[in-house]
Amino acid sequence: MISTVFSRWTRVLALAIFAGSLLSGCGYNEFQSKDEATKAAWGEVVNQYQRRADLIPNLVNVVKGYANHERETLEAVTRARAAATSFQITPEVLNDPAAFQKFQQVQGELSGALSRLMMVSEKYPDLKADARFGELQSQLEGTENRITVARQRYIAAVQDYNVTVRQFPNNLTAMVFGYDTKPSFTVENEKAISTAPTVDFGK
Repeated sequence: MISTVFSRWTRVLALAIFAGSLLSGCGYNEFQSKDEATKAAWGEVVNQYQRRADLIPNLVNVVKGYANHERETLEAVTRARAAATSFQITPEVLNDPAAFQKFQQVQGELSGALSRLMMVSEKYPDLKADARFGELQSQLEGTENRITVARQRYIAAVQDYNVTVRQFPNNLTAMVFGYDTKPSFTVENEKAISTAPTVDFGK
C-alpha cells in the first residue's frame, strides 16, 4: 500500500517536473518575466506623467496671478490636464493599441497646452522673476526629462517582449497562450510628445 502511494506521488512529481521543463523550454517563464518588466517600465511612465499633472495646478495659479486675462490659454491647460488625469490607466491599456493611442493623444495634448502656456508667460517680466514660477519651471524641466527616460525604458522593454513573441519556438507558445505583441509609442506621436514644453526664459 505504502509503495503504491509512493509510486503514485513519484509519478505525479515526475509529471510536474516534466511539465515545468516543457513550459520553461518553450519560453513560458520568459514571457512572464518580460511581461512583468514591461508593466514595471509602464508604471514609471505613468508615475512621471502624474508628477507632471500634479505640478500644473500650482503653475496655472502662479501664471493666473500675473496674466489672468490669458483666460483661453489657462483654460486650455486646465482642460488638457483634466483629460489626461481622467484617462483610466488599466493593465489592458498595455495590450490595446487603440487605448494606448488614446493615452498618447491626451498626454500629447497636455504637452502642447503647456508649451503654449510657457510661450504666453514670456510676455510678463514680473512673472518670469517670480521665485515660485522659477521653482515650478525647474520642476517641470526635471519632470519632462524623467518622462523621456521612462518612455525610453518602456520602449526598450516592449521591444524585448515583442521580439520574444515573434521568435521561434516562442511564437508557438505565444499562439497557444494568446500572447500578442504590445503597442509602443509611435514614431509620429513620440516626436510630438518627446518635445518638452518651452521653459527657456532667456536666463
